[in-house]
Amino acid sequence: MRMQRPVTLLAFVVALLAAIVVPALLSQQHAAAEEPKRPVAVMFALDRPLDGSTAPIVLAASRGLYSSEGVTVTMTTAKGSPDAIARVASGDADMALADINELIRYRDGAGSQPVKAVFVLLNTAPYAIIARKSRGINGLADLEGKTLGIAEGDLSIRLWPAVARHSHLKTETIKLSRVGAAVREPILSAGQVDAVSGFSYLSAINLRDRGVPAADLAVLRFADYGCEAYGHAVIVNPAFAARQPAAVKGVLRALTSGLQLAIKDPQGAIADVVSRIDDGSRELELERLQTVLADNVLTSDVRRDGIGGIDAARFERALTQIADDFKFQHKRPAAADIFDDSFLPPADSRLVN
Repeated sequence: MRMQRPVTLLAFVVALLAAIVVPALLSQQHAAAEEPKRPVAVMFALDRPLDGSTAPIVLAASRGLYSSEGVTVTMTTAKGSPDAIARVASGDADMALADINELIRYRDGAGSQPVKAVFVLLNTAPYAIIARKSRGINGLADLEGKTLGIAEGDLSIRLWPAVARHSHLKTETIKLSRVGAAVREPILSAGQVDAVSGFSYLSAINLRDRGVPAADLAVLRFADYGCEAYGHAVIVNPAFAARQPAAVKGVLRALTSGLQLAIKDPQGAIADVVSRIDDGSRELELERLQTVLADNVLTSDVRRDGIGGIDAARFERALTQIADDFKFQHKRPAAADIFDDSFLPPADSRLVN
C-alpha cells in the first residue's frame, strides 16, 4: 500500500496564514460596512442676502433636513443671479438659487457651461412694476406719459417688452430713468419717479417699511399681465451632479420638506429666518414670506402638479417672451436643455396638502 505524503512546510505556512489573515480581512470589511458614511459637503450660493423668501432653504438647515439626507450645506451670498450662475459654472459653488431666465440667457453665451436648473422654487417670476396711486397709476395703461425708474442690474425689466406688447402699451410715451439699486425705493418714496420696476416681494414691502401707505401702492405683477416666466430655481454644477447625484437629490428632498414646512407654518418659519438676520424684522419678513408664497409659489400650476417642476408648453411660451428682449445667438433651447427633472423628489411628496 502506498503511504500518504506528509504535509509540506509550505502548505502548512499557507494554511496558517489563511487562518490568520482571512478572519482579519473579514473583520475589517465588517467594520467598514458598519462605519457611517461621511456626509457630502455642498457649497450653496444664494443670489441675495437671506430674507423671508429664502425660508425653505433656511428651514432645511435649521430643522436638520439636510443632515438627515446625508449632506452638509454651507451657504454663501453672491452678488445677484449672474454672479450665482457664474460661481456654479466655475465650480466655486456646487448649487445655487438663481433666476432661471438669467440662466437661459447665460446658456446662450459663448463658452457657457451646461449648468441646468433642477428645482423651481418660484413658479411665477416676481417681476412687477411698483407705482404710486397718488401719481395717477392704478394699472399698466396708466404708465403712459409717466416716468419709470429702472435699477441697475434689474432682471424684471428684461421681460418688460413682452408685457408691454401684450398690454398694447405706447412704450414711446413712458420715460425710462436709470437709477442705482440702492436708491430705487427712496426716489419713488420721494416722488422723483412715478413707478419703479423690481420684485413684488422686495420693492413693494420695502416701500411700506419706509412709510409709504399700502393704500397708495399699486403692485402691477407681470404674471397678471400675461408673463409666463418662471422665477428663481435651484441650479447645479454639471460635474458635481454627475459625481454626486444622490447628494443633489438629497438637497432637493430637504428643500421640498422645508418649503412644505414654510407653507404650513409661516410664522414658525420666520422665527428661524430672523434668527439668522442682523436686526431682522419679524413682521417685515413674515409679510415677505406670505407674499411670495401667495403670489409666486402656490400657483394653480403648483396646486395641480406639485412644487419644483415645470410645464414644457408654458416654458416654450416663456422663451418666446424672453426673445422680445433677447436675441438667441445659438439654437433656441428646449425645456430639457435648461431644466433636468431627474433629481426631483417623487411627485407625491411635492403635492401641496
